Amino acid sequence: MPAAVYVLGMSVFALGTSEFMLSGILEPLARDMDVSIPQAGLLVSAFAIGMVVGAPLLAAATLRLPRRTTLIALLTVFGLGQVAGALAPSYGMLFASRVVSALACAGFWAVGAAVAVSLVPVNARARAMAVMVGGLSIANIAGVPAGAFLGQSAGWRSAFWAVAAMSAVGLIGVVAVVPRTQPPTGEDAPRLRRELRIYRDRQVWMTLVTIAATAATGFCVFSYLSPILTRTAGLSESWVPWVLGLFGLGALIGTSVGGRIADAHLFGTMYAGISAAAVVLTALALLAHVPVAAVTLSFLLGLAVFTAAPALNARMFNVADAAPTLAGATTTASFNIGNTLGPWLGGLVIGAGWGFAAVAWTGAALAVTALLATAVASRLRGAPAGTRVIAHAPAAPHDVPTDARQQCYE
Repeated sequence: MPAAVYVLGMSVFALGTSEFMLSGILEPLARDMDVSIPQAGLLVSAFAIGMVVGAPLLAAATLRLPRRTTLIALLTVFGLGQVAGALAPSYGMLFASRVVSALACAGFWAVGAAVAVSLVPVNARARAMAVMVGGLSIANIAGVPAGAFLGQSAGWRSAFWAVAAMSAVGLIGVVAVVPRTQPPTGEDAPRLRRELRIYRDRQVWMTLVTIAATAATGFCVFSYLSPILTRTAGLSESWVPWVLGLFGLGALIGTSVGGRIADAHLFGTMYAGISAAAVVLTALALLAHVPVAAVTLSFLLGLAVFTAAPALNARMFNVADAAPTLAGATTTASFNIGNTLGPWLGGLVIGAGWGFAAVAWTGAALAVTALLATAVASRLRGAPAGTRVIAHAPAAPHDVPTDARQQCYE
């Protein structure tokens, strides 16, 4: 992998820490802001909604801009959003800061993913995306638990200051390592109308549904993992950072394994990860009151969901190959549709009085939905795909044999 891909993964570490650290500071934040836990959980959804809206809009708005310049600007805005969150005097202001940060995060993900896949051969896309998703996994291992420690010892606002500092480090890395590029000109210049034609392809829409359902599967439960551990399993709050770290460790292992096998076994990786998540969540629904089981299954949930993540990313870039920037934006939006839907459904279940363990049943149902969507997508892959003929795909940075390209699509 080129060094720039790892720098992008490092930047994603800061983005992912901000997106998911609320799961570790949900209870102290709710107490300080005088809101309910489901209301505090909506801050997770607020970030996800901002990413759903921001990814395609910012991808379209920056289509003709130099990608490196765009990454620098977006990472700067994101860091300032963390400062605003740390200083927020009210729940409403904190909510707004999360949306602004999410817009910048979404644009960075979309453009960063396009940069990452442009730097490697087509048959290494899943591995390149695994590095970026790996930044997210490490955020869950180190960033999210560290945020929980800070939230418990120095107040939840300190976690936002820490993410702002990490954003500055990522910004330095992008400036130093990501290569300067100029947008293509003439016939190869990106055109929004041409790239939008990818949405005529059924495979793009089916992949979007599969990604969203898979993301909702994991984050329906992850967003409420803290109260599940403390109120259902009976563990003390001091356990929360460690269990969040275990989830992140499982996510990192899953991302590594999925990234290594997905280029050769795309749909097999998707089936394996999503099926395992369904089994794990069913077990959690039944055994959430048993502390050892709750801790172990939290690790296995991260492992299962993130095993499928590199394959899901690569699948979108394969079916939307003619529009790499919008492919990255669509992938980002898809994951965050799931990140919005999952916590919202989990909050409905909790608000209905069914208990925190019932959230796991909701996650299991979402996993079954993701499996059905994967099956439909698998059947569609043999159908003619207009995506790869309606526009000019960007030239790969390396010579890639035709049979290797075809193998990646299959």
